[in-house]
Amino acid sequence: MKLDKKKGICGWQMPFFLEKGGSYMKKTLSKRKRKDYIAGYTMIFPVVAGLGVFYFYPIFKVFYDSFHEVGAFNKSKWVGFGNYVKMFQDEVMWQALFNTMRYVVVIVPAIIILALILAVFLNQGIKGKAFFRVVYFIPAITMSAAVAMIWRWMFNGDYGIINYILNIFGMGSVQFLSNPKLAWIAICIVSVWSSVGYNMIILLAGIQGISKSYYEAAAIDGATGFRQFFSITLPLITPTLFFVMVTTLISTFQIFDTIYMMISRKSLALEASQSMVLYFFRNAFEFSKKGYASALAVLLFVIIMIITLVQMKLQKKWVNYE
Repeated sequence: MKLDKKKGICGWQMPFFLEKGGSYMKKTLSKRKRKDYIAGYTMIFPVVAGLGVFYFYPIFKVFYDSFHEVGAFNKSKWVGFGNYVKMFQDEVMWQALFNTMRYVVVIVPAIIILALILAVFLNQGIKGKAFFRVVYFIPAITMSAAVAMIWRWMFNGDYGIINYILNIFGMGSVQFLSNPKLAWIAICIVSVWSSVGYNMIILLAGIQGISKSYYEAAAIDGATGFRQFFSITLPLITPTLFFVMVTTLISTFQIFDTIYMMISRKSLALEASQSMVLYFFRNAFEFSKKGYASALAVLLFVIIMIITLVQMKLQKKWVNYE
């Protein structure tokens, strides 16, 4: 009995998708894939467009302006490496770079150490643990402008509460925000105080993710609390610690709002405390030197990029992801 390619055994017409040998199914699947692709790209288009408009274009524009002298109404004139030559000959820039590095060296270790100590403390079975978590985290959710203004009042040389306490003990008033030798220390104190709580929450989450069986086994072997911390806690939270270190380092390099709000433009301590970002801001919006300010931004970008790449390279030697 012969079987017609277009008809079944009883002479019935075969379905279309069987007649085409599955090509219909393939076309249907390809249409579904096409629709999935269109839907997926439609969903990610706003994100890509936002990155392009608010990130990639500004970065390109800064690099472009760094080789130009940008005047009124954004009229630019090609100057080549003139802005960079001027930048490396600028003593104020070197002072701002030194101030920024000083902030990084002091603030980053202080934040990491204090946040780690507080995280370990709050991980213990103490009463009022939830209350302390909220108290330590309050500075992280408070506006930086409000934080800076409150601390500016506290550091005030005439009626600040810190000088009031010092006068009670007969130590005399101290001009924290106008003394070039003390202003940067005040900035460091405020920066550490406002950032410890946020990083403490991150480290606390990392500590709580460690299995208790490790500590139970260590306790059976007679390990003390300090030994457990250095042998179990510290090695197992190195990924979290690395994340905190990178983000804190980048944010400290970009320190701006605290200095801008606390140090007056006419203060003698301005040059001794201003960061690279503040110096960039002043050149771009106060001195109308956008080309030179762009060169400053490129320099800071390169420094942060190099340090971050070095951190990424060195993490393999001390970060434990297993």
